[in-house]
Amino acid sequence: MDKNYVFNQRIRLRHLHTFVAVAQQGTLGRAAETLNLSQPALSKTLNELESLAGARLFERGRLGAQLTSLGEQFLTHAVKVLDALNHAGQSFSSLQNQAPVVLRLGVLPTVALGMLPSILDRYHQQQPQATVQVATLHNNVLIAGLKAGEFDVGIGRMSDMEMMHGLSYELLFLESLCLVVRPDHPLMSDNVTLSKALSWPVVIQPEGTAPRRIAQEMLAEQGCQLPDTVIETSSTTLARQLAMRYDYVWFVPSGAIKEDLLHNALVALPIPSRHPGEPIGIMTRTGVALPMTAEILLSTIRKSHSG
Repeated sequence: MDKNYVFNQRIRLRHLHTFVAVAQQGTLGRAAETLNLSQPALSKTLNELESLAGARLFERGRLGAQLTSLGEQFLTHAVKVLDALNHAGQSFSSLQNQAPVVLRLGVLPTVALGMLPSILDRYHQQQPQATVQVATLHNNVLIAGLKAGEFDVGIGRMSDMEMMHGLSYELLFLESLCLVVRPDHPLMSDNVTLSKALSWPVVIQPEGTAPRRIAQEMLAEQGCQLPDTVIETSSTTLARQLAMRYDYVWFVPSGAIKEDLLHNALVALPIPSRHPGEPIGIMTRTGVALPMTAEILLSTIRKSHSG
């Protein structure tokens, strides 16, 4: 009898689930826990599969179960089979039980750290079944993704007219640049100037970003330059931790640290800047109708800012 025919007739889903679990977990013990099976039962199923395959799919030893070259090939097919079955099962769901409308939101990293958490909380109080997928991106990537249809709504900076072609823009606020430190920073016991602030290590966004450009303008205005000890990062999470835990002076857009200033987790140094601020607003594609759930999100964004 043809070997392939026998394999197709005798293979069972439990063989595939067991095989994939062992491949993912790396040991029979962890795989057995994942599948809620005893280890002897799992070993028996795995032995049955290797008998059907006519070859070893794992090398088992002290360090666990390692896929053989044949096992690696079979893993690709096993995952595809299980994934196809999962999609087939989902297709039986009624329209009422289908996943809710997914809203795709692209925002600046500073927006995600600052205003977005309260917006999402208010939104989900109105739309508890809604799914919102949030991506944090640099402004030019955000705009390109929005124009390509990767996002339904964006919150970002106004760019030049060519970049903004095909997009509608609604101004929310002008975002200024602040220098912030932890409340007990040694600078807070002195009369602060930009020159004194720059005697401490600095965390700042990289070259080519709007906050970095504004910072350079501020430095030029006051005849200062960055110190040798500088951390350049786009990660607002990392920059925030450096400012809150250590002696770093953080050049940061004001919108990102609104809550931190309110709760005295960070304090702004009294250093003025002539720059009026960068326009931050809502962006959508021109002529594209949004679902009602997206319109509710837009309304929540407006109310959160005005409130």
